[in-house]
Amino acid sequence: MSYRLTRIYTRTGDNGDTGLGDGTRVPKDCARVEALGVIDELNCAVGVILTEPVSDDVRTTLIGVQHDLFDLGGEVSIPGYTAVTDRHIERLEEVLDRYNAQLPPLKDFILPGGSRAAAHCHVARTLARRAERRMVTLGSSEPVSPLAQRYLNRLSDLLFVLCRLINRDTGVPDVLWQKGRTL
Repeated sequence: MSYRLTRIYTRTGDNGDTGLGDGTRVPKDCARVEALGVIDELNCAVGVILTEPVSDDVRTTLIGVQHDLFDLGGEVSIPGYTAVTDRHIERLEEVLDRYNAQLPPLKDFILPGGSRAAAHCHVARTLARRAERRMVTLGSSEPVSPLAQRYLNRLSDLLFVLCRLINRDTGVPDVLWQKGRTL
């Protein structure tokens, strides 16, 4: 068995550029690297949720999401490469519909919070939205698969529903927004 990473540091990025998956060198603050960075942050945030007690079903879903996000990062790191397919989005929608059917309809807006796991899930949700925005920015200057953007949009929806589901499963109520409430 060979090892892919024999050294962690290469010094090749010390001048503010980095290598993409195809070997191209680009500035570390370019739109593609920015999108990659937020996808990585999102994957880390999902990992934080997984440190909390969540149901086995939610755990399996989130581990699958982490693998999808790694695939998406690979797609973004290689211009012209596509990894996210319609099936990725269909799977999210199937899980989203199944989880949402278990919850009462929303009558109020929900503030981030509730249980610790749900609060972490809200952070992941906002990172999914930021990743989607970064993909839109990248798409304004380079070709980007519309499936990647759709996946991130659907993922943020799923994470919102998971926030509610996690709160329900832990017996902690969602934090409802109260219009006009002040300190």
